[in-house]
Amino acid sequence: MKSEDNIHLPPLFPLNTLCASLFSKSFLSTSVTIMPTNMHFLLPFLIFFLSVSQLCKSQLVPGTNMSSLLATGVSTNEREMVPAMFAFGDSLIDDGNNNDLPSFAKANYYPYGIDFSGGPTGRFSNGYTIVDEIADLLGLPLIPPNSQASGEAALHGVNYASAAAGILDVTGQNFVSRIPFDKQIQNFENTLDQVTDNLGADGVADALAQCLFFVGMGSNDYLNNYLMPNYNTRSQYNPQQFSDLLVQQYKRQLMSLYNLGARKFIIAGIGSMSCIPNMRAQNFQSQCSPTVDRDLIIPFNYKLKIMLNTLNRNLPKAKFIYMDIYKMISDILAKPRSYGFQVIDRGCCGIGRNRGQITCLPFQTPCVNRNEYVFWDAFHPTAAVNILLARKAFYGNTDVVFPMNIYQLAQLNLEPS
Repeated sequence: MKSEDNIHLPPLFPLNTLCASLFSKSFLSTSVTIMPTNMHFLLPFLIFFLSVSQLCKSQLVPGTNMSSLLATGVSTNEREMVPAMFAFGDSLIDDGNNNDLPSFAKANYYPYGIDFSGGPTGRFSNGYTIVDEIADLLGLPLIPPNSQASGEAALHGVNYASAAAGILDVTGQNFVSRIPFDKQIQNFENTLDQVTDNLGADGVADALAQCLFFVGMGSNDYLNNYLMPNYNTRSQYNPQQFSDLLVQQYKRQLMSLYNLGARKFIIAGIGSMSCIPNMRAQNFQSQCSPTVDRDLIIPFNYKLKIMLNTLNRNLPKAKFIYMDIYKMISDILAKPRSYGFQVIDRGCCGIGRNRGQITCLPFQTPCVNRNEYVFWDAFHPTAAVNILLARKAFYGNTDVVFPMNIYQLAQLNLEPS
C-alpha cells in the first residue's frame, strides 16, 4: 500500500486504492555537486492536475498494445475514467526521465522515495507526486516516464517531465542536461508517430480527444534562469517583459500540443516561491521574500490565465482548465494546522539554514514526522501536500481550479476538429 494512506489530511475526500507501482526498486548512482544556494535546482510548487472522462467497460486482454488501446478510445478497466494521461513539466512532475541523463538534477537516490512503494525512482518527493495522485483518482496505474515507456508500460499514457526544465530552452543549463518543454513535445510527437503507423491519423485523433494532458511549467524559468546571477536575463528583460516572453512562448507550445491532437488540458500555475526553504535560507533572519511573488509569480499567473481564457474562446473543441497552485499553497502556508501540518519554515531533508541551502543529499537522514511538513526539501513539497493539491484540483470549486475541476473536465465529450 502507499505510505500516503496514513497521511493526516483534512476530511476532504476518501483515499483511493493504491495502483501497483510500475517501477521496480532501483538505485541508480548519481554524482551530486554541492552548489551555492542560488545555484541549486528549483522545483516548482504547483501541482497539477488531471481529469476524468467516461467510465469505460472494456477489459484489457493479453497482447494489448498502445495502438489497440488508442484505437478503442476508451479505458481498459471499469475503474479507469479516461484512456490515458500525458504529463509535461519539471521536477514537480518528473518520475525518472533525468535518471540516465548527465545531469545534476536527479532524485534517484535515498532518501527520495522513502515513502514510495518503489523506493527511489527519480521523483523529487518522499512519496507521491501530484500526477501520481491524479492518476490514482482516475483509476489509472502510475504513468511511466518516457525513458521507461515501452510496450504495455505505456498503455495508459507517458510522463515526459524533466527536472530543471523550463518554457525556455536555456532555462536550467546550470544542471547540464535536462529536457526543455519544446523537446518534451517532440518526444510526445515521436510517441504519436509510432502509434499512427498502426492506427492512422483519424484513429489517433479520435482517441487523443478523450485523453488528459497535464502541463506544469514556468517555475524554473524564474528560479533557474531569471533569478540566477550567472544569467543575463534580467539585463535583457524587466519583469513585465520577461513574463510576456514566457506566456507568448507557452501559448505557442500549448498550440503545438493542440495541433498534435490534445484537447483536454490541465495547466498548473506557478506556486508561491516567497517562502520556500531555499528563499528563506538566503537571508540570516530566515524570512520570506515577498517581492518574488509580487513582482514575478503573480503577474505571470495572471497573464497565463488570460491566455488560457483566450484559447478557450478561440478553440471551442478544446478545454483548458487552470489549476491555481499559488492560491492552494498560499492557503496551506497561512493555515497549516487546519490541514494537519506543523512545520512550514524548513525542509524535511536538506542542509544549511532552514534545510534549504543545499538540497537533500544521498543517504541523508530526513525528518521522522514527514506528514507534518509542508516542504520535503529546499524546493519541493512533501507527498502529503502533493496529494492534497491533487484532490483539491480534482474535486474543487472554481476558486482553486477554473473553469471546472479535473473530474468535470474528464467527463466532457470533446470531438477532434
